[in-house]
Amino acid sequence: MNRDLARLQPYPFEKLTALKAEVTPPSELAHIAFSIGEPKHASPYFVVKTLTDNINALANYPTTKGMPELREAIATWCTQRFHLTPNTLTADSHVLPVNGTREAIFAFTQAAVERKPNALVISPNPFYQIYEGAAYLAGAEPHYLNCTGDNGFIPDYDAVSADVWERCQILFICSPSNPTGAVTHFDTLAKLIKLADQYDFTIVSDECYSEIYLDEANPPIGLLEACAKLGRNDFDKCIVMHSLSKRSNLPGLRSGFVAGDAKLLGPFLQYRTYHGCSMPVQHQLASIAAWQDEAHVKANRDLYREKFAKVVEILSPVMEVEQPEASFYLWAKTPIADDIFAQRLFAEEHMTVLPGRYLSREVDGVVPGAGYVRMALVATVEECVEGAERIRRFIERLGDNA
Repeated sequence: MNRDLARLQPYPFEKLTALKAEVTPPSELAHIAFSIGEPKHASPYFVVKTLTDNINALANYPTTKGMPELREAIATWCTQRFHLTPNTLTADSHVLPVNGTREAIFAFTQAAVERKPNALVISPNPFYQIYEGAAYLAGAEPHYLNCTGDNGFIPDYDAVSADVWERCQILFICSPSNPTGAVTHFDTLAKLIKLADQYDFTIVSDECYSEIYLDEANPPIGLLEACAKLGRNDFDKCIVMHSLSKRSNLPGLRSGFVAGDAKLLGPFLQYRTYHGCSMPVQHQLASIAAWQDEAHVKANRDLYREKFAKVVEILSPVMEVEQPEASFYLWAKTPIADDIFAQRLFAEEHMTVLPGRYLSREVDGVVPGAGYVRMALVATVEECVEGAERIRRFIERLGDNA
């Protein structure tokens, strides 16, 4: 077996399951899960209908590159959403459908990393665990950049040494961030693009939360949009990843895309041809319908706005919590250790949240996720309100017993 498999840490939800197994929750309370980022809003009916209407496509092998119609729908969406120069992001050369961003992040890393001593894959910390696992199994070392409240939960890129940049092969950014909801703005993106040119590394921007933002007039900027603002219409050294899971409440469709630098996507397509992970034809047709409609996405955002407003109002008197710029997560500071907080909350209120330390690694004696929990506001408005009230009740008891 690949010896690097032994370097993989248990997934955060494995740790959470073990933590919860040590206690027994009250059976009279229904379980409420704020732990996993699985959207619970209804999948768009017209997407489901397109999928079922084309179920006979099960008889057809899909191509790795995907249908031209799907790639065109994606290129059109990207161009409109991110204000790209027309005809610069082309369906034929700059877009590749994938089976969700998890698969894409992992596979792209395997294809893009040159196996040589001291190769680095840089990621934020806390982070989405696939960045780390993909780095190890590609033969590189992960390098973590702490994201704390002091830096707005965005890495301090100015503090990174020249030696680290010289060894960097891939820089992962996640904007809007999982778990903090922080958005990387244009000036920072421009700085990173300049660094990529100077040190010859690839920027991979995980943007799967880009369509869940709270200010309708100010959608988050994307990496390709930054390229367009800089006149960088070949998207050199820049790759973005998007998904329908969060945008359209379709996590089970496993549909997303990779877009950007054609020089990188060509070899990645070759890799995926051998990897054998083509998107089923009926899923491609359903994806076209989803990418071509914005009304259901706006309705989705409206629901999240309502939930954030109500939950933050309930929780803010008892814990340090702020509404993020984007994503459906609350990154909340805990009054006691985050893992103990999560375990006791489950034991006393049958509520599940994810300890922030499970999403972090220790760097320079600091675990930046420690002292926080991630709450995914993915359930109904009513269930989110009930969950917030239980958390508040629990914290108030903590204060009474202090």
